[in-house]
Amino acid sequence: MPSLRAALLLLLTQAPLAIAQAPASAPTSAPMPGAGTPDLGGSVAQMLFGLAVVIGLLFACLWLIRRLSAPRGGGAAIRVLGAAAVGPRERVVLVELGEQVLVLGVAPGSVSKLHEMKRSELPLPSAASGAALPGGKAPGGKAFSGWLKQAMDRRDAH
Repeated sequence: MPSLRAALLLLLTQAPLAIAQAPASAPTSAPMPGAGTPDLGGSVAQMLFGLAVVIGLLFACLWLIRRLSAPRGGGAAIRVLGAAAVGPRERVVLVELGEQVLVLGVAPGSVSKLHEMKRSELPLPSAASGAALPGGKAPGGKAFSGWLKQAMDRRDAH
């Protein structure tokens, strides 16, 4: 893929230079009375075709950039088990990192670790099994809010 990245970079840097150095077409004189005038419909069609090509190139470049910048398997070690909103822009998130489970407070511009525990201490069924909680609720839903309240109460009691 590095050769594709280099080719794309070369194309994007050299194309504007080639266009700028192209000789300007000679100024045209007024059309002769017997010559046909340019077709307006053909000019509009040519302009729209050029616009479609440019927009297509932009989308292709965006897709290529997103494809090349995607993480390669590094995100598999971290998994979000659930989240609960505690304010308009604040959340408490339960994140699994290997055998550790972190309770994080997330606000705009900051992430704070609130609590850390082992995976075996977590009262929820394993997220990999996809099992529902006893109330018929999936992990990460309202059950997470109740579990978080119990965990905070236990922490405050110690």
